[in-house]
Amino acid sequence: MAGYITYWPKEQIRNLEREKDKGPITVIFGSIHTKMPSIKSVKVGDIIYPVTLVNNSLYVVAKMPVEQIETAYEYLIRELGNRCGALPPEGINQNEYYNTPIRPHKCHQMPFNCCSETAAKSEHGTTIKLRPIPLDKIKELRFGSTKSKQKPLRIDKNGNPSILSVSSCVRKMSDETKIIFDSVFEEDSNIL
Repeated sequence: MAGYITYWPKEQIRNLEREKDKGPITVIFGSIHTKMPSIKSVKVGDIIYPVTLVNNSLYVVAKMPVEQIETAYEYLIRELGNRCGALPPEGINQNEYYNTPIRPHKCHQMPFNCCSETAAKSEHGTTIKLRPIPLDKIKELRFGSTKSKQKPLRIDKNGNPSILSVSSCVRKMSDETKIIFDSVFEEDSNIL
């Protein structure tokens, strides 16, 4: 099982806070835009970690083991009753379900960008909250599709990651990076 990060912009974090959505996280979307990058490389059994930057510090928002992958269109029609900006599959009337009332849902169940195409689902996601990656661990993080292609995040002179190094694409993490990411959830398991 591989680990991946996907970036959630500050607008999405504000929306989650405003709507008081603390999870547990049940779905992560991918789209054709860099603001919500594609998750087509993710497979059932992998783990996705949404991340964000707050005051130049890297935070892990949640941890979600992928239990099912489907089109965003199918997910949104079934769960929300409306396609909510999802790309309709070929041969589907683009206006079908577009103006129907949306069923009650949590904020994270609505894509934060248009043209969502993929939905990764889980019934075993964590709560949604900001969990900091310790600054001294940032230099140890490695991302890339294979071990030979893994690289560190680009960081500024203060050791903070750049937004470009965490946004615009879903990044597969090294096994060692996954251990660092998992460690920020240890406090959660001590509470339960």
